Amino acid sequence: MLILKKMRHFKYHCIQKDNQFKGMNTVVKKERQEQKDFYWADDREPHFQRRKDIMAAHPEVKTLFGTDPKLKYTTVFLVVTQLTIAYFIGQLSWLPFLLITYFVGATIGQALFLAIHEITHNLAFKSKKYNNLLALVANLPIVVPFAISFKIYHGMHHWDQGKDGIDTDIPTELEANVFTGIIGKLFWFFNQILAYAFRPVLVKPIKLEKWQIYNIIFQVGAMAIFLPFVGWSGLLFLLLSIFFAGSIHPTAGHFISEHYVFEEGQETYSYYGPLNKITFNVGYHNEHHDFPAIPGSRLPELKKVAPEFYDPLHSYTSWTQVIFKFIFNKDITLFSRTKRK
Repeated sequence: MLILKKMRHFKYHCIQKDNQFKGMNTVVKKERQEQKDFYWADDREPHFQRRKDIMAAHPEVKTLFGTDPKLKYTTVFLVVTQLTIAYFIGQLSWLPFLLITYFVGATIGQALFLAIHEITHNLAFKSKKYNNLLALVANLPIVVPFAISFKIYHGMHHWDQGKDGIDTDIPTELEANVFTGIIGKLFWFFNQILAYAFRPVLVKPIKLEKWQIYNIIFQVGAMAIFLPFVGWSGLLFLLLSIFFAGSIHPTAGHFISEHYVFEEGQETYSYYGPLNKITFNVGYHNEHHDFPAIPGSRLPELKKVAPEFYDPLHSYTSWTQVIFKFIFNKDITLFSRTKRK
């Protein structure tokens, strides 16, 4: 058995070297076009093959599949905490208001984004219906009804990663051409939450499904009841929390670190830093794309089970460092994403 695993390990690294060589060819194309184009790949996204290889080498990873029993309780706690702060924050002056909004509200807001991400993969309950209901609850402090639409678009991102016109996680050509240089990238990053909100509708419009309608009705009804109690200050707190969460905030680094090409030949990147503890381990992003059926709480265990597949990959330990490199490194642009026809 040990000899068999070593042979699989050697085979996997040969495949990796071959993929890196292909990535170098892509880089030549990009340099010739003066970085005015995306990285274009003609092969399948890397997670399909790595998932097969890991399952062959470590069939025990199946024991990590399933739901996270704590996810529903954590989600409800975050929702109640955020709405409670919104109720009382109007009593504060502007400076403590902003400080609490940035350091507490935005952190909880990002955690709620990622709780919805976990729920999107049906990791809170076995039943799709109950996961959708929990997503509606998690959506409450985010003000705008988006949870079910996100579930649909995020599924496209996973199953058609990088597919032109389908994967709306990738910036449009217009974004990449307009927001250039340090000032342009800084402005885009500061407002990237707006790009994530409007880009899917423009790139890949979809018809409303019944759960999206439920999401809208539930959110509008809840806000109509809640907002008179918290007033404009409470609404401003909730909106700014979401804006900061997707803007200049350390946890927002995951939007960049996950798929922007910082190392030619690699498409997805993991982050192994302390902020994983408050973001449902979303930093374990190669692991997540390889096995979406494993909840974030058990992704570190996946890495321990199959280190030979993950240790050689480029990874990060600081989202803040990723943000700075994205903004100030002229070689990293909004074109630094891998696409497929």
